[in-house]
Amino acid sequence: MVSKNQIKLINSLQQKKYRKLHNLFIAEGKKVIQELIDANFSLEHLFVTKTDLFDKKHAATLISDSELKKISALTSANDCLAVFKIKEYSSSANSGLELALDNIKDPGNMGTIIRLCDWFGISKIVCSEETVDMYNPKVVQATMGSLARVEVEYTNLAAYLKATDLEIFGTFMEGENIYKKVVPDSGILVMGNEANGISSEIENLITQKIAIPRFGNLQQTESLNVATATAIFLSEFKRSS
Repeated sequence: MVSKNQIKLINSLQQKKYRKLHNLFIAEGKKVIQELIDANFSLEHLFVTKTDLFDKKHAATLISDSELKKISALTSANDCLAVFKIKEYSSSANSGLELALDNIKDPGNMGTIIRLCDWFGISKIVCSEETVDMYNPKVVQATMGSLARVEVEYTNLAAYLKATDLEIFGTFMEGENIYKKVVPDSGILVMGNEANGISSEIENLITQKIAIPRFGNLQQTESLNVATATAIFLSEFKRSS
């Protein structure tokens, strides 16, 4: 059984301010939860509708489907939900390719980008302070467990870029064709906001502008989804390395 106080707490964790206040976040689904457990995220509570989902060493509270719906952030509740402590990361240097996100807002895009970084071996993402919270339930869900293997840092992005010695690549429609460019093993790839692209402040810090060319006959598509574009750019950087 889940108590009224637990329901109130868990529902509050759908909002960033309460995640920060309690230093907690929620994850749903066996795969996502197990990945976080395996990555040594501190498990605070585990609620399940079936008794055989997890190892018995993880104390779980058996609840009904209707109770799970009361605490789930999903439209269709899964069969388990966990509450974890937010992990503290110490800022670390990275000698390879880094990804920087300038004001990414959509949780689905953010989660997909984290998963892409896991796939392509990008160990660090640097985000502007306005970028959607990595512990937003929709972000956590979209990462499908990759959150456990990618470090995400929130900071003043302009100050971070000013302090680096790495080449800074920015993605622009008028940039150089990524398919014809030789890119280095290390550097910072900046992806911009879904609607407005890279902000003017960050644009002034870009050292090389790159682009994905349009191949369609009409060439009327204004832009690519930011997660889709990220996948293409990461693939090209890794192919050239």
